[in-house]
Amino acid sequence: MEIAEIRNELEKTAERLADFRGSLDLENKEARIAELDELMSMPDFWNDQDKAQTVISEANGLKEQVNEFHELNETYENLDLTYELLKEEPDADLQTELEAELEDLTERLNKFELQLLLSGPYDKNNAILELHPGAGGTESQDWASMLLRMYTRWAEKQGFKVETLDYLPGDEAGVKSVTLLIQGRNAYGYLKAEKGVHRLVRISPFDASGRRHTSFVSCDVMPEINDDIEIEVSPDEIRVDTFRASGAGGQHINKTSSAVRITHIPTGFVVASQAQRSQIQNREQAMKMLKAKLYQKKIEEQEAKLAEIRGEQKEIGWGSQIRSYVFHPYSMVKDHRTSTETGNVQAVMDGEIDQFIDAYLRSRIQ
Repeated sequence: MEIAEIRNELEKTAERLADFRGSLDLENKEARIAELDELMSMPDFWNDQDKAQTVISEANGLKEQVNEFHELNETYENLDLTYELLKEEPDADLQTELEAELEDLTERLNKFELQLLLSGPYDKNNAILELHPGAGGTESQDWASMLLRMYTRWAEKQGFKVETLDYLPGDEAGVKSVTLLIQGRNAYGYLKAEKGVHRLVRISPFDASGRRHTSFVSCDVMPEINDDIEIEVSPDEIRVDTFRASGAGGQHINKTSSAVRITHIPTGFVVASQAQRSQIQNREQAMKMLKAKLYQKKIEEQEAKLAEIRGEQKEIGWGSQIRSYVFHPYSMVKDHRTSTETGNVQAVMDGEIDQFIDAYLRSRIQ
């Protein structure tokens, strides 16, 4: 890189930071942090634990964002000083180091920008993610277990906590269905990019003839519903069943019928929770999941009406997969919404899906 190119990159970085400062509204955010810190210092702060956790979560989220901006700005200022030194006294090693640090800062800015784009009302919430295999028995159930591992690995890399709310094992291998609660700031904002049908093409390990199979798994993603979202569910509209919990490898097994399944009669939605120890706790969790589904349905109906007004045509169904994972006859993962693709299938299956999430979220705001 020529010295003039470094100057241009630094100028672009300064412009981006100035834009971020404007969109962040730093003064108001710092005032809100001070207000929340004062609340947390009150002697009765922990009297309402749910409210306390909400306050702490908001404060941590704001502090993380503000501190990250200040760190990015400080890094830029240090690089700018290094550039001035380099301009006065050229040094090949120092220039190589500056170029590497500038590239690293650009990556950090891209991630920070993506966080700022997650401005939807519930993007910051935890996510409830469900996987449901399509037709195909063991083959599609095994594909669901592979996606389960992929999303678990991705969440761990983000520093998110993963809790299995419901798990129905496959007959021979894989899973018939699984529901995860993924806890972390912006979990729903990121994972909403994964909602849709995922298609696998491979030589089936369950086929003695070694034939190629195509399998489908539906991924549904909803924000975890907090008390500030008004979703009414009448007791007359639901049927509650209890059963004994079960899990992969004998996990979550209880001797009592503590697991809860709720059926919402008007929509046919079915949710289940078996992660908690008591029936009461599982019922509360299942109701949260049901409200999340009803909320998601409401949002989708609103989007469908807007799409109709705009004259958009959207395919719905197994044929409208959002992403294809091809293991044979070649290696490729391609997102059909953004045309983002990679040949490193193993990395994707190990949870490296940020490129697809990033491309999708950026396409939504263009």
